[in-house]
Amino acid sequence: MPAPRVIVVGGGLSGLSAAHTVYLNGGNVLVLDKNNFFGGNSTKATSGINGALTRAQVDLKIGDSVKQFYDDTLKSARDKARPDLIRVLTYQSASAVEWLQDIFNLDLTLVSRLGGHSFPRTHRGHDAKFPGMAITYALMQRLEELVEQDPDRIQVIKKAKVVSLNKDGNKVTGVTYEFGGETHSVDGVVVLATGGYAADFGENSLLKKWRPDTFDLASTNGTHATGDGHKMLMAIGANDIDMDKVQVHPTGLVDPKDPGSKWKFLAAEALRGEGGILLNSEGKRFCDDLGHRDYVSGKMWEEKEKGKWPIRLVLNSKASNTLDFHTRHYSGRGLMKKMTGKELAKEIGVSPEELQKNFQEYNDTAEGKVKDPWGKKYYHNMPVEVNDDFHVAVMEPVLHFTMGGMEINDKAQVLNGEKKPFDALFACGELAGGVHGSNRLGGSSLLGCVVYGRVAGASASQYLFQELTRGGVTSANQRLGQISLHIDPSQPGKVSVEWGSGAGAAASSGASVGDSVTSQQAQKSAAPVMDGNKSQDPAKKKEHNDPANFKVPEKEYSLEEVAKHNKKDDLWIAVKGVVMDVTNWLDEHPGGPQALFSHMGRDATEEFEMLHDDEVIPKYAADIVIGRVKGQEITLQY
Repeated sequence: MPAPRVIVVGGGLSGLSAAHTVYLNGGNVLVLDKNNFFGGNSTKATSGINGALTRAQVDLKIGDSVKQFYDDTLKSARDKARPDLIRVLTYQSASAVEWLQDIFNLDLTLVSRLGGHSFPRTHRGHDAKFPGMAITYALMQRLEELVEQDPDRIQVIKKAKVVSLNKDGNKVTGVTYEFGGETHSVDGVVVLATGGYAADFGENSLLKKWRPDTFDLASTNGTHATGDGHKMLMAIGANDIDMDKVQVHPTGLVDPKDPGSKWKFLAAEALRGEGGILLNSEGKRFCDDLGHRDYVSGKMWEEKEKGKWPIRLVLNSKASNTLDFHTRHYSGRGLMKKMTGKELAKEIGVSPEELQKNFQEYNDTAEGKVKDPWGKKYYHNMPVEVNDDFHVAVMEPVLHFTMGGMEINDKAQVLNGEKKPFDALFACGELAGGVHGSNRLGGSSLLGCVVYGRVAGASASQYLFQELTRGGVTSANQRLGQISLHIDPSQPGKVSVEWGSGAGAAASSGASVGDSVTSQQAQKSAAPVMDGNKSQDPAKKKEHNDPANFKVPEKEYSLEEVAKHNKKDDLWIAVKGVVMDVTNWLDEHPGGPQALFSHMGRDATEEFEMLHDDEVIPKYAADIVIGRVKGQEITLQY
């Protein structure tokens, strides 16, 4: 019999936070994800993670308070505010940020102000990666280490699609999932972290049911965000809440090569937070650029009705330099252009003098000479002058986040139709409804994932141990004989639990988290399951390679030759001196195929360095490296 365990469904930031919390609390964990990679939408988050009264804020002498963050969130949530859930989110925000810093050695010392915030409180690092990628990847890497170091206590199975919850009365006893064409069942306390439904465009679409007006919009989400957890919970009578509260983000980047695409990249709110402004087709402002997201999106729709699209996001040189990583990343994808003020005026269709007049009106409001017509309060990287260089991108509102979801309490317990909690069932992340009310503040998606992932993990651990102390054991002596606790002084906060083979027996060896089936399915790496080039012998499929054995083939290709392979069914990319054939690997890429289409037939070294460590190629994609770039030195470190 396997040891009691917690089953975490979903490998995004919330699921990873829950899994790590259970492990650190001494529990055994099985993590299931329907994708071939972890990360979910968390890796796409571009602005940062909120926290009030953090060490970073104190060091920067930012006069924020937890109460002010609570009030800002309450105001944003409007009539759908749940004070009990918002209190947990905001009052545990600093500890969440510092947990990431202390346990996972993350740099989160850059702090900026996003729309709707009274103080700068959105944290990101100095490294050249988007915060969502940096944070989620750190938890993935640590989980991978634990899977290899402690396989008896933590297992992961990817490409495992959970299809239903197993239930006995009010108690959830485990899950049923599909893996390798077969259906399996596994028992345990369940934490669901399956994400939202902002890409649910199928036949039984939650978007079509609750917000049909948004169904035709493009989405920033991965194709996996289809509300699976919501549908499973509804099937057992769980209570949904605020399902019509779907966040339409104002700044989706329009790809000039494919403007009608259903999938769009998000322009980080930090772009406006650091001074970017929105201009209509006349080169004029039309809103408070730092207003709540639903407000800005609404003002953009008003401009469309007036015939004043396209909407452009414009960053002057100061703002561009502050967010150099972002502007280079978007430019590398062909979604943003650098131009002079005169070129911007020409593109808009106005004279440089007229554009400068619009800019001067804005500068006057920043200096307090006149009142801003839209009530903007915060200005950064001023002034804006036509005699400057700009980064410019076309924007349109996009589906981004679902505030609605399944109702939980402040312990992350899932509530049934009678508003009472199910036993042994917890939810966190975007699946959990009510945390953000009617509108989510920028920077609070990652925060919600970490805070409620930790709450769910802690609650699940507590439930697990409470069950152990009362289930089927008749005396304290017998219980003590079955359970052995070990504290490792080299790993603060970690408690190991070993289970004896019988009542009263000393625990000499720990039982595995898995049974015979899950142990066979368990994967040795928490990293993406990447099959390599599927045109090769299927026997060569592997989870990951040993970087020490990686060698770049001697075959050389010129960049001109690489450029010929620029179609979706024949796609090569050069990175750091090596050439990769990603044609049969598109579905294996954690960022999805769309992220690779931007670089078809190109050298994508700069963009690669922004998002990945060098080890990902020799470790997870060695089989698709076909040669080296002629005339280039290989700079890939392995």
